[in-house]
Amino acid sequence: MNIKTAFCSSLVKVFSDSPVNCSYEGLSLLSGEKGNFQLLFRSEEDCTVTVKTDFDAAVIYEVKEIYSRTPIDKENCGDILLEKDGNPGYYPDLLDVFSGTLELKKGNTRALWINIDSRTLAPKLYKIAFNVNNGKQENVLEFPLTVYKTSLPEQDLMHINWFHSDCLASYYKVPVFSEEYWEITENFIKNAVSHGVNCILTPLFTPPLDTQVGGERPTVQLVGVKRGRNYVYEFDFTLLDRWVDMCLKNGVKYFELSHLFTQWGAKHAPKIMAETGKGYIRIFGWETKATGNAYMNFLSQLGKALKEYTDKKGITNICFVHCSDEPSLDDISHYKKASDAVRKYFSAFEHIDALSDYDFYKEGLIGTPVPEEGNIEAFKGNVPKLWTYYCCGQYRNELPNRFFSMPSIKNRILGTLLYKYNCVGFLQWGFNFYYAQYSVREIDPFTETDAGGSFPSGDSYVVYPGKDGTPLPSLRQKVFYDSIQDISALKALENRYSREYALDFIKNELGDINFTNYPLDPEKFLSFREKLNGLLK
Repeated sequence: MNIKTAFCSSLVKVFSDSPVNCSYEGLSLLSGEKGNFQLLFRSEEDCTVTVKTDFDAAVIYEVKEIYSRTPIDKENCGDILLEKDGNPGYYPDLLDVFSGTLELKKGNTRALWINIDSRTLAPKLYKIAFNVNNGKQENVLEFPLTVYKTSLPEQDLMHINWFHSDCLASYYKVPVFSEEYWEITENFIKNAVSHGVNCILTPLFTPPLDTQVGGERPTVQLVGVKRGRNYVYEFDFTLLDRWVDMCLKNGVKYFELSHLFTQWGAKHAPKIMAETGKGYIRIFGWETKATGNAYMNFLSQLGKALKEYTDKKGITNICFVHCSDEPSLDDISHYKKASDAVRKYFSAFEHIDALSDYDFYKEGLIGTPVPEEGNIEAFKGNVPKLWTYYCCGQYRNELPNRFFSMPSIKNRILGTLLYKYNCVGFLQWGFNFYYAQYSVREIDPFTETDAGGSFPSGDSYVVYPGKDGTPLPSLRQKVFYDSIQDISALKALENRYSREYALDFIKNELGDINFTNYPLDPEKFLSFREKLNGLLK
């Protein structure tokens, strides 16, 4: 067969011009763990190959390159490791449904992504056979997989990846809260949960996130509001109840209640729609002073009614409440007034916000701060629950992130760092943001990967919208979930020996790592993980 083939790890990004010279000798998994590897092809002539396997625990995807015009902010990124030097071009990212055949072009490399779910596998050594046929000749390739008896502990990291249901309604052209909307939303919720997202952004009101000042996002308000005489409000939780039931049914463990004040300063109220004597209209929004009497009156009534609902539902202790996203120190006076209202009217819920200036916590304005990873050291050891996040700006000095242009090791290392820092939670803003920045228009995420040229490709979403209303994963999503499973594997080591033992193991294998200093060699990390499994087998 005039086709060169090879197995390689999930930490290799395979481009169409990549040489097929890698060697990957096998993968081990703890019982219940999911794992990934790749099968590469390069032909000396145009041809079509069929690839089959009878291994039921394997799902095969076709790796496809997606164009990026904004891989990274090169002027400010400094001298960091990037794929293709961070230049615009095509990057492997989409994991598409594999039809069974692969079209090969002369001199081009193609990759299949193999995802293994060991939950149905008995502990032993497997030889996964792949039958490869080009119409003239048939070869059988075997890949060794070892499943150990030791079980992967259940994930305890709280993982938030902001879920934008309005983007789904916009992309699929379905009315919000139609049955089609609910079906598509549930499909995406299932995907999120299966990749470690266990806390879902829940739009009590249309989230005031990435919205142009004076602009609006489509209304996805789950709380029905009726304004009566003397500004007495009635609240209808029917839609919220359906949302909560859908999430719980699919494995969601926590609810992140949408922000009660606008982003970047808490100066205004979010868009809130209500039934009034004048019809169904917006009663609060950009025109509303955040801490004015009208909105404070509304929040005082909402807080009481919401707690009655969540108490009855039995979810009060698994709900987080937000004030405002990413305030700066210049906004601290506005944030303080808004935070005072949150603590006064929503004290039953844990208050959590993404903010990176320690003064907010020192002044007692936030219960659980979520700093960006580049500023985590200021919070480490100083807060009872350590969280962190990354978004478009976290890449300098080799900060971990998951842009198209980043080697996958920068994606995978995060889990080990979260374990070392004893983080209880991680937040990222873009599970499926299919708008341009500030939500000024819709985009096609298959062709415009940078939110209108505003964010590095890979920042604003990790799944693609499939034709049938189901999400298509990205390799970044799979690698990120591997990093979450690394935390669980380290927890297993801790449970067997001690946390000190696990930390010493990390230091001996990877060095004294932190968020800007860790091995960039994927082989070193893969060896670390294989040794970890060996200690547990």
